[in-house]
Amino acid sequence: MIWRDVEGAETAPRHTPAAITIGAFDGVHRGHQTLLERTRAAGGGLPVVSVTFDPHPTAVFAPDRAPARLTTLHRRIELLREHGADEVRVLAFEREMAGMTPEQFVHEVIVDQLSAQHVVVGENFRFGAKAAGTVDTLVELGASAGFAALGLGLAGTDEPWSSTRVRALVAAGDMRGAADILGRSHEVVGEVIRGEQRGRELGYPTANTPIDDTYAVPPDGVYAGRVIRADGESLPAAVSIGTNPTFGEHDRRVESYVLDRPFGSGQDLNLYGETIRVELVERLRQMEAYDGVDALVEQMARDVEAARRAL
Repeated sequence: MIWRDVEGAETAPRHTPAAITIGAFDGVHRGHQTLLERTRAAGGGLPVVSVTFDPHPTAVFAPDRAPARLTTLHRRIELLREHGADEVRVLAFEREMAGMTPEQFVHEVIVDQLSAQHVVVGENFRFGAKAAGTVDTLVELGASAGFAALGLGLAGTDEPWSSTRVRALVAAGDMRGAADILGRSHEVVGEVIRGEQRGRELGYPTANTPIDDTYAVPPDGVYAGRVIRADGESLPAAVSIGTNPTFGEHDRRVESYVLDRPFGSGQDLNLYGETIRVELVERLRQMEAYDGVDALVEQMARDVEAARRAL
């Protein structure tokens, strides 16, 4: 069993009482945020510890069915802390850990490693080998092990908020719908690389980031969005996702044109080599190929104005 902190270093067992919540927490959406709030309330002033898994359990047992990730692990940890976790523990999910019985998981993880006094999970929480442990199991084992366990009904409006729903909305290009569940705009993360410099030649220099296919990325098209720098600076942008069909390119990427800020080497804004988050606020149109550069540039001008209005 390996626990890791934000920097990836192994962490020691806790020796003081805590209120903990356990889950994959992919996306840290509004349902997860509610879980964190209830954990703090149940703890009555105890530190709140969020336990999350990496990789996702499905990626271990059925890699071909592993869900597209909504956040990087680092971003997930940031969001858990932003929404109320005093400490985040990352449990390396591997077959040995997955083979624990529910009793072993409770005693070796929840009690021995975390000194839990209160445990709050979603009502669909399962744990132990073959997902044999349920919330009822947790409550029963907790009563004998010295902690109180609580299973919460899934929060939501018309239907429960879930990472699965967010993925479906992102896949459909419904960024407003995804944001309603997340409590913020969905984002993609990547390091800015040097592209073909074609945008600069056309008067619209872009910050290009490759697409990681293991993450949830919306359909090809043009989006209104924001570039978020490492220091938190937020820059409004028109964002293209796709392969540049007008020029016959095949590598899918995210290209962000920052509004009203010259970008590139020697310019006020130089993002090369910087890891950025690109928030996707609204899909403006699908990707299209144009007959010639002039038609493309005219459409890019319209896209920039549409992005400005949407933001």
